[in-house]
Amino acid sequence: MACLVRTFLTKQHVLISENNDHNPLTMSDELILEEIYSTHVHSHTKFDAESLFNIAADILKRSTHVVENVVQGRHVKQELYNTHPPASFTSPLCTLKQINSEMSCKVPGEEIAFKTTLAILEKLSQYSWTAKGVLTLSAFAIEYGEFWMLSEHQSTEPIAKSLAILKRVPQLTNLEALKKHHNAILELNTLIKTTLQVIDIIIELERLSSIHGINAVPLEQFPVDVFWVIITIVAIVTQIECLTTDSDKRQNLSQFGQKINIIISKLRNHVAECAILIAEAEYMKTLRNLFQTPTEVMEVFKVLIFHKDAPQEAIYDGSTKTLVKINELKTKDVLLLISTLDISDEDITMLIPIYERLKREQNQYKIMWIPIVEEWNDKQRKQFNSLKSKMPWYVLHHFAPIKGIKYIKEELHFMQKPLFVVLNPKGMILHDNAFHMIQVWGVKAFPFTKSREIILTKESMWIDSLLVDIDIKIKWEEEKCVIIYGGTSATWIEQFTEAAGKLASDTSIKQTNTTIELFSLAKENKNVVSKFWNKVESLFVTKMHDETNTITQQVEKLLSYKNEDGWAIVTQGSVVAFVGHGKTVLTTIKESGKWIGGVSKKGLQDSLKDYHNIVAKSVRICSHLEIHNAAGKVPDFIVCPDCNRTMEVFITYKCCHINEDKANGDH
Repeated sequence: MACLVRTFLTKQHVLISENNDHNPLTMSDELILEEIYSTHVHSHTKFDAESLFNIAADILKRSTHVVENVVQGRHVKQELYNTHPPASFTSPLCTLKQINSEMSCKVPGEEIAFKTTLAILEKLSQYSWTAKGVLTLSAFAIEYGEFWMLSEHQSTEPIAKSLAILKRVPQLTNLEALKKHHNAILELNTLIKTTLQVIDIIIELERLSSIHGINAVPLEQFPVDVFWVIITIVAIVTQIECLTTDSDKRQNLSQFGQKINIIISKLRNHVAECAILIAEAEYMKTLRNLFQTPTEVMEVFKVLIFHKDAPQEAIYDGSTKTLVKINELKTKDVLLLISTLDISDEDITMLIPIYERLKREQNQYKIMWIPIVEEWNDKQRKQFNSLKSKMPWYVLHHFAPIKGIKYIKEELHFMQKPLFVVLNPKGMILHDNAFHMIQVWGVKAFPFTKSREIILTKESMWIDSLLVDIDIKIKWEEEKCVIIYGGTSATWIEQFTEAAGKLASDTSIKQTNTTIELFSLAKENKNVVSKFWNKVESLFVTKMHDETNTITQQVEKLLSYKNEDGWAIVTQGSVVAFVGHGKTVLTTIKESGKWIGGVSKKGLQDSLKDYHNIVAKSVRICSHLEIHNAAGKVPDFIVCPDCNRTMEVFITYKCCHINEDKANGDH
């Protein structure tokens, strides 16, 4: 770190160093860091700084209390409490004496205080930065505590009286001196208390960082803060010297006090930030436990949305157009539809049959829409009311940030696209996002659990699922070969249609009693095509965490061909034989003369598939797989469906200017 700081040093600092003019009050934090880092040696020396600090803090708190009593003529008894360090604690007395030796008998001046501070840091080079501050504070506590303890006992104890004379205690505690130095003593006493607070807060922040693993703790700033603690203590010691000798020269403490107060304010802000982070972490832990431990689903919902103080009526019933109480969720299976206000009419329409299917289950299932809005305004409320009017199910009626938004984003992997989280009456998650399986299978996916999804994804007739509810009607027959094809190139579509048409009418094919039916997706309207690819992506998402198998590879291949010139799906009945890239499948169809002779023995689909495999191995086509980052939890890596290697990951950003088009009236 020291090397990094040195990189940014200015010529002005070099000149200052050469002139040996070090006034810390005019130096930047960067220049101070450069100076103090040169004294530091990274070491693994273990030191119980917290126990030593507790003792020093006890001494200084009692001593400053004595000072206030003496200066203001009060006699208020202190609380009787003791600090008990661990039995293994041993005072670093020699080190403390060395520090006091460095601080003693210095003339006033910021430059002198700076040099003294560097000398102390040199002696403490192998200690951590917090330990350096604690040791210096403790060395001062010995002297300051002894001074004011003697002031209390000098009138009754002969030894205390003699020691007090040697320590110049009477020079500061007699009535005339107290009157003369009243303000200076109180200023000094106040500065001691605030300096003590700095170390106290630093130790607290280090403890929070260690226990809770909080990254927000500014550990890199502590060296400068400790520097100001040490130099302030040096300045305080010098000021005490000035007061006890009644010197005309004084050490100005006001600017040191300003620095210490700024540091305290900054550190307190960090403590407040840590408290927020800790509270968030505890809340996240509570949510995780709730979702993993059988609990009433209504209670889980309350904690997820409100954490505490949930209102009685925060649910809008779309079927009755009225507000209902949260306890309506009690003992129900709850399906949480989580989305932004950008949820499409198509998504809502897709869920209407699901809602109708659930109504047949004797009121046991409840769909609940949870709109995700970072900050509500009038425009968003208007948009919310418009969407709400289209939904017959429950809607969260709460115009404030959702407490569990971090959990929803991090644990449920919400990223703009809708989620459909299925909860049982005990609040257990049965599916963390059934939206994709609903897109693919619709009501057939009921009851939308993970176990149901596993059964559905094992079915070999996956192509049929893609065509449900998107106005594509194909009559599946065992002896029929269906070729579904499409692509982005009109030329390829035309070439494939012509070649496949000739194949379908070939006499060799007709003699096998096998028919070929061609279906061009390119002839369908854009809405149908869009629905088809949405289903393909959803089907892939339901399978991408499964072990690689033929079906998974087929779906992955199809999705990877989405933006290619052409592609084709070849089936035997409703079972997919293979999925081909436009280039390889067109070559296979055009070169039918090389394989059509074996159709009578092997069958059409196997003959097509075998020759296509030969063609595919002769060309090299890169696989490109695009998945919406908002599609849910995406695996860290995906295996290529062609060569079984791990695919490289690229990041693509895309914008279709949808809002802009709508604003311009372009729909």
